[in-house]
Amino acid sequence: MSEELLHNWQKRSAGRQRIYKQYLQRADKNKVLQQLPALHGEAFLNIDCLKCANCCKNYSPRFKTPDIRRISKHLKMRESDFIDKYLKVDEDGDFVVKSTPCPFLGENNLCSIYEQRPSDCHRFPYTNEDVFIKRQQITLKNSTFCPITYYVLEKLMSAESQHY
Repeated sequence: MSEELLHNWQKRSAGRQRIYKQYLQRADKNKVLQQLPALHGEAFLNIDCLKCANCCKNYSPRFKTPDIRRISKHLKMRESDFIDKYLKVDEDGDFVVKSTPCPFLGENNLCSIYEQRPSDCHRFPYTNEDVFIKRQQITLKNSTFCPITYYVLEKLMSAESQHY
């Protein structure tokens, strides 16, 4: 079932953005939040992030002050040197990587700072927390490049349609 669901997922997701938006706007938020942990776990069992890494190849997490502190210490760099070498300030005033793919993405899609990665990376794609339903624009954007987000949205919508 999951292989069929994931076949050609990016094209299908692009064509379903309006439907996803309508679903997220009218969904029973409490019901969705109750279903997310199980669907999140199921998605990660069926999808190997190391085969994709679209998030690391195309987008940047926010690097918050604790992230910068932790990562620069791990890399044995001064915080200011770490910022100068790897980061820039985006239009929202957040620190993000200067270039894509992420400079910490290595061979086989492995992260060279995985244990120290930014909290945004650790939490991505937010499919097991309230960000999924509360920040719908992020969920919609993520569904266009992250198969896990797509998978969870499709499962939520198919579960709802079975109740009618």
